Amino acid sequence: MAKKEAEPKTVLERSYNVPLRRRWMHVPKYKRAKKAVTTLKVFLIKHMKPGKDEKGRLLLNIGKYLNEELWKYGMKNPPHHIKIITKKDEKGLVTAELEGAPVEEKKEKKKKEVKKEEKKEEVKEDKAKQEEKKELEAIKKEVPKAPVKSPAIPKQVEKKVTGPANK
Repeated sequence: MAKKEAEPKTVLERSYNVPLRRRWMHVPKYKRAKKAVTTLKVFLIKHMKPGKDEKGRLLLNIGKYLNEELWKYGMKNPPHHIKIITKKDEKGLVTAELEGAPVEEKKEKKKKEVKKEEKKEEVKEDKAKQEEKKELEAIKKEVPKAPVKSPAIPKQVEKKVTGPANK
């Protein structure tokens, strides 16, 4: 069996108001949001000192809502400064998220459990439907088919209209 890995504990948590304008003012307009993201990463590296993985890459994550806020007004108009909350865990992974952003729980385990339950319910429903079909087939076999007589429909008499009604 696979070992269950416990989530690493948060060692350090800080909030910052990161100035971005100083850096993105020195690049062309069409590169400003990208420069704001790199400025944010440089700021986090300087202040939080993230660890490195086996391949030598920095363990640094920028959250979904933070990234959306940086790109909110397009690449030419990033925010001048941004308030963030950063967390560093035991492994050295630094995650940054927008201050006030909703916290998303890990739903992978829950989704798997829900899918298993849905599959079990579907199997039960399928079995119930199959049983109903078998019962209907058995009933159809038992009942002999009798010829069905259609009720006699009287023919309607057509009225002949001849000439004007003033006679």
